[in-house]
Amino acid sequence: MSVEIKRAYEPPSPSDGERILVDRVWPRGRTRDELRLEAWVRDVAPSTELRRWFGHDPTRWTEFERRYREELSAPDRRALVDDLVARARRGRVTLVYGARDTAHNQARALANVIVERLAG
Repeated sequence: MSVEIKRAYEPPSPSDGERILVDRVWPRGRTRDELRLEAWVRDVAPSTELRRWFGHDPTRWTEFERRYREELSAPDRRALVDDLVARARRGRVTLVYGARDTAHNQARALANVIVERLAG
């Protein structure tokens, strides 16, 4: 069981396991065939307001992650996270995202939440 993250612009690999898009919007210029996704879970992505506030500003990362975790604790989103945790228990899951910043993005924050839930 493991959770990985990968940009939508990187080629899929057989080692990715289940590929799940976790962005609210579809990655520009990518087709469904190119992404080879098992699911698109757009409602697990940060709210539009939070995403706009963050603006991929690394100086806001800590606060973004705190606020995003708070959003993920809402009952409807918690169910989506539960499903991702269950998938990760069955095998490798790769969270696919479109952001350029590979260190400060919602997929990384979500992966951290899933890994913590798997360990707990």
